[in-house]
Amino acid sequence: MAAAGPTRSRIGALCRQLLLTFSILSFACDACKQVILHVPSKLDAEKFVGRVNLEECFKSANIIHSSDPDFQILEDGSVYTTNAVLLSSETRSFTILLFNTDSQEEKEISVLLEKETQVQKRRHSKEKVLRRGKRRWAPIPCSMMENSLGPFPLFLQQVQSDVAQNYTIYYSIKGPGVDQEPLNLFYVDRDTGNLYCTKDVDREQYESFELTAFATTPDGYTPEYPLPLIIKVEDENDNAPIFTETTYTFMILESCKVGSIVGQVSATDKDEPDTLHTRLRYSILEQLPSSPTLFSMHPSTGVITTLSSQLDRELIDKYQLKIKVQDMDGQYFGLHTTATCIINIGDVNDNLPTFTRTSYVASVEENTIDVEILRVTVEDKDLINTPNWRANYTILKGNENGNFKIATDPKTNEGVLCVVKPLNYEETQQVTLQIGVVNEAPYSRETSSKSAMSTATVTVNVKNQDEGPECNPPVQTVRIKENAPAGTRSSGYKAYDPDTKSSTGIRYRKISDPKGWVTINEDSGIITVFRSLDREAEAIPSGVYNVTILASDQNGRTCTGILGIILEDVNDNGPYIPKQTVVICKPTMSSAEIVAVDPDEPINGPPFDFSFRSSDSEVRKMWRLMKINDTAASLSYQNDPPFGSYVVPIQVTDRLGFSAVTSLNVVLCNCITENDCTFRTSGRTGNGEVKLGTWAILAILLGIALLFCILFTLVCGTSVINKQPKELPDDLAQQNLIVSNTEAPGDDKVYSTNGFTTQAVGASGQGICGTVGSGVKNGGQETIEMVKGHQTLDSCRGVGHHHTLDSCRGGHVEVDNCRYTYSEWHSFTQPRLGDKVHQCNQDDSHKHAQDYVLTYNYEGKGSSAGSVGCCSERQDEDGLEFLDHLEPKFRTLAEACIKR
Repeated sequence: MAAAGPTRSRIGALCRQLLLTFSILSFACDACKQVILHVPSKLDAEKFVGRVNLEECFKSANIIHSSDPDFQILEDGSVYTTNAVLLSSETRSFTILLFNTDSQEEKEISVLLEKETQVQKRRHSKEKVLRRGKRRWAPIPCSMMENSLGPFPLFLQQVQSDVAQNYTIYYSIKGPGVDQEPLNLFYVDRDTGNLYCTKDVDREQYESFELTAFATTPDGYTPEYPLPLIIKVEDENDNAPIFTETTYTFMILESCKVGSIVGQVSATDKDEPDTLHTRLRYSILEQLPSSPTLFSMHPSTGVITTLSSQLDRELIDKYQLKIKVQDMDGQYFGLHTTATCIINIGDVNDNLPTFTRTSYVASVEENTIDVEILRVTVEDKDLINTPNWRANYTILKGNENGNFKIATDPKTNEGVLCVVKPLNYEETQQVTLQIGVVNEAPYSRETSSKSAMSTATVTVNVKNQDEGPECNPPVQTVRIKENAPAGTRSSGYKAYDPDTKSSTGIRYRKISDPKGWVTINEDSGIITVFRSLDREAEAIPSGVYNVTILASDQNGRTCTGILGIILEDVNDNGPYIPKQTVVICKPTMSSAEIVAVDPDEPINGPPFDFSFRSSDSEVRKMWRLMKINDTAASLSYQNDPPFGSYVVPIQVTDRLGFSAVTSLNVVLCNCITENDCTFRTSGRTGNGEVKLGTWAILAILLGIALLFCILFTLVCGTSVINKQPKELPDDLAQQNLIVSNTEAPGDDKVYSTNGFTTQAVGASGQGICGTVGSGVKNGGQETIEMVKGHQTLDSCRGVGHHHTLDSCRGGHVEVDNCRYTYSEWHSFTQPRLGDKVHQCNQDDSHKHAQDYVLTYNYEGKGSSAGSVGCCSERQDEDGLEFLDHLEPKFRTLAEACIKR
């Protein structure tokens, strides 16, 4: 046998010890018994030294390791040298380590080597002979046929070692088929080494078996390495090829080229690849229908192709093939299998639709539309309900007026001929149509355009119908001069019987006559002027007056038409000036343009002649006319007339001498633009007027009523004050204080406070002479405001009295009927007020707070200039003369600021 361990060469040191100890350590470091082996003093590399029974120490070890690299241990406990070893001493030891990775358990075995004696040398020679057999021990090729018929057990071969010639050798095997699935398929005779098979084997299930053979001596030595033994199962052609499908279905278009691929079939074989057992051949056994032969099959690839281009779906739309696949490269003894192949022939448009008849006859009544008059049919051999079969119909000739339409019925594939525009029997009694038909899909074969379309002729007879009157043309016109007198007659509207081309028996009546200008004769349709016709009326666009007429026959059938009365113009309107108010801004304009218009036709209109109608010489002195063009003139002033509004009558005459007078209102205005004068009322234009609106008048009335209320209040207040006593109350100064950071509020401000209220003794709710601060009188009480750091006397007013601001600030006091002057009030209230103020805003240490009210520093008496908080109104207009010489743009502002 070949050695199972690695080979390494290494020369050990000559001074190594003779004793080798093998140790196998368990997880708890348990030590087994010591093993003593007797060896020669010199050991070659890869020499068998001895065998150690490992199972006595550790049965479950899966890792075996030597502590001395010069020795290796096999799984069965055999000890071999890895290098040449020379024992220089009598003994040598090493340790064998055993380890289990699952349980993490370790054990050790100590091995002691001793130099052998003469007896031991003779024994060693015997073992040496046993070791030579491994060179002869080699694997022998082995095979067996699958599905063997036996007899079983079937001898396969003999496993034998050369060592068996001199010594007793036992043989054994293991591997798949022995101690692995399939179990007990093989066994070996222990003494002879004969290998047997117990039953037949299927190669498609087991291609080969890899066994391992062992040779051992009765005492357990293994003179040979384990021998790999491969048993190959030889293939037998026991599997027929099988198609991937039992029925194949393909489609090929008709009229295809020769060699067109229809499809491909394939099969599989379970036998051994790359052998005759799996070399397949394809063939067609049968074709239905059988004649002619149209298909072929490639023997190796299974591709089906066409042999002819004469496939015609309209003759045969499906073929069925019986196909075969055979192994052994198609030899007669090969196994085979059959399958079915169905080939459907696809349709192409190789058949034109054809009319079942070449000519058709149909009839239709005149004046009818959207009616079906004929159905035509076609034949087509192509596949039904496909574009190759569906028909498209076309009218080729005879439908120049668009009276007909032909369409395809999607259910029946028929052509439906309809009338879409009414026919007139009086014009056409018969129509001949030529119709054609093609398929939706284009024709597959190369043909000329004429032969690619089937045609047919359709004769349509038009039936006469008893029709009503015909208003043709629907709009008729007549000419009448405007202003024609009532009773003027004119040819009216005429309707006709389409059959007789006569108007006899037709009656007429008006449906619409907006102005009621005409009447119509029921029998003849002649119109008569009922009222004067005016071409210039608003409802007459372009000088045409439309009257709607209804014509009816004896059977009550009607038609409607329009009679347009063209009003011929008469020069009955003089030219006039539409804009009757003209504004001339004297600073920027010296004239204004006036334009005249004439409602009549241009032949009765311009050029116009402009002149003054009035014989007043003043008008001619003040104004001048100058013609600009045929319809316009320039009106200018002369001799510098004053601002104002003037009436200037102007006569305008057309080319035929018909004239009209227009009175223009000419406004001479001191303005820059016309709008400046038009949208304002100016007193400086000469005749300006002031107009008051409703709200302005109402505001004036309310103001007058308010003045009366104030006057009545003043009179009543004066009478009450004259009756008040002069005494002042003691608690006048015992009022509240309001902190303020202003020294003196303006006299136009009113502050309502709750402090410093005074009230007369013995009076109920009557006011006194004045208040301190800015106050509001209410029911005899007045409020006074004390400002931080000073006192102010803002008001000294009472009911029925007038005081200026100067008097309140120390100037001259106009007391009138006031009973108490400022000095009296001041001398009375100042001591009391000062004492109260001194006690206010003090903390526990009698210190003044930060907002303590300080004594006001008197700044002197008032100025003669009066109050700066009031704006006295000037009563005169001195120095306003410059307003008369302002520029025009400032005059509007000046007029609003001055009083004339």
